[in-house]
Amino acid sequence: MKLDMLRGQLDALILAVLEQGPLHGYAIITTLKSRSGGSLDLPTGTVYPALRRLERAGYVSSDWSTVAGRKRRTYELTAAGHKALAGERATWKAFSGVVGGVLGSD
Repeated sequence: MKLDMLRGQLDALILAVLEQGPLHGYAIITTLKSRSGGSLDLPTGTVYPALRRLERAGYVSSDWSTVAGRKRRTYELTAAGHKALAGERATWKAFSGVVGGVLGSD
């Protein structure tokens, strides 16, 4: 899938993945890939800036931990992030309904 097609949707996808619980960055990337059937194989250079943007917006929080001698940052959805995700889902439902109505189905 082209990265251009994700424009405007990446934040919602990350929030949806974090809804299941805290994850470190690489786990977010692998979960996106898994849940999309391999279609979303995103580079770290796409996901990590989005995580920082979501943290600045107050939608996720992060904490450092050490696992097997390696430091990693774990991200978690905040209350504001849960609200933002609900809004993104409503927007997506309305948008996909409109586009589906115009394009029709096979």
